[in-house]
Amino acid sequence: MTPTLYGIKACDTVAKARAWLAAHGRDYVFHDYRAQGIDAARLGQWIEELGWDKVLNRAGTTFRKLPEADRSDLDAAKAMALMVAQPSLIKRPLLDLGDRRLLGFRPEVYEEAFNGRN
Repeated sequence: MTPTLYGIKACDTVAKARAWLAAHGRDYVFHDYRAQGIDAARLGQWIEELGWDKVLNRAGTTFRKLPEADRSDLDAAKAMALMVAQPSLIKRPLLDLGDRRLLGFRPEVYEEAFNGRN
């Protein structure tokens, strides 16, 4: 399976992950969820695996610009609805390796994930 990197093209951290993958000769598919969106079923799987509180990017400007009513009393269902409506609320990048997902980018974590993979 070819890994899929989910993110936003203009994100600096996504650019670092893409550069790392290219420098290490790793094929991947890029899914820009700002342009292509994200389906609720896939997002639900990420939330189940990683936790909605980790998948939701509270540090970004999109979250800070939300009305207070949207930012308060968050739970998995509310967070998921917000992320489907505004995919830039999803932490990035998310690398789908097939058997697991990596959230964010740290070179040492990518190195470990690909160690021994072809």
